[in-house]
Amino acid sequence: MADQSAPVDGFRLAYERTGSGPAVLLLHGWPGDRTDYRLVTPLLTASAEVVVPDLRGFGGSDKHPADPAEQYSADAQARSVVGLIEELGLERPVLAGYDIGSRIAQRVAAVRPDLVRAVVVSPPLPGTGERILAADAQREFWYQPFHQLPLAEQLIDGRPDAVRAYLRHFWTHWSGPGFVLAEEHLDHLVAVYSPHGAFVTSIGWYRAGAGAVARSLAERTPDRADRVATPTTVLWPEHDPLFPREWSDRLDLFFSDLRLRRLDGVGHFVPVEAPADLAAAITAAL
Repeated sequence: MADQSAPVDGFRLAYERTGSGPAVLLLHGWPGDRTDYRLVTPLLTASAEVVVPDLRGFGGSDKHPADPAEQYSADAQARSVVGLIEELGLERPVLAGYDIGSRIAQRVAAVRPDLVRAVVVSPPLPGTGERILAADAQREFWYQPFHQLPLAEQLIDGRPDAVRAYLRHFWTHWSGPGFVLAEEHLDHLVAVYSPHGAFVTSIGWYRAGAGAVARSLAERTPDRADRVATPTTVLWPEHDPLFPREWSDRLDLFFSDLRLRRLDGVGHFVPVEAPADLAAAITAAL
């Protein structure tokens, strides 16, 4: 059973806390929840305290109707993560994340570097810029403008069959060639994304303008003094159709303490597709 955090902005987070030792906080992506780390956590708990929350609007966490820009943006999600770190008394945890969890981990490290020991993330990452407007990229990022439309809610929210088909598409298309989504995990995701309003809160991130397209187009190269100084390990998959490897060429303009590792044979869902690699990178960061 998950515990519940104290509310931040009125949002409580469901989280699981296991193991002992230096702290690790694992942040999931879309369309997932905290169970994305079910294969990673057992590899860490012998030597670390592992906390895995559902983000605002996901899983067992609160799903309030709210202005997305105020309550489901990167800053808003980061406020909940900071609140959880402080509430649990986690001493400078390693933050790990993929997909939107990556962006949230990066945001926490940027605004509260005093709270974070290191960051271990996979894409999205800065440095893409206007390359995201290329035809090949736009064929992949169609879902982000779609999520802005009321039509997305009308077609999918509260409809388990539509949720299943929609989520299966992303878990199949974004994963590597050797990955097969377990039906029992898809059943779980359908169960948590299907209640009325759950799909809408899950896409609050995109409606807040926090998606990769909006973020990349607004991106500006920081001054050297403003680069993220927190030690950062980037695991870049080979088969992520959203974020090709050549987009890793400008990372050193945004991070001053960076390690880049390429994951062969792996797609977008690093915690599920390469749990041992992710656990090893987190252990090294500890």
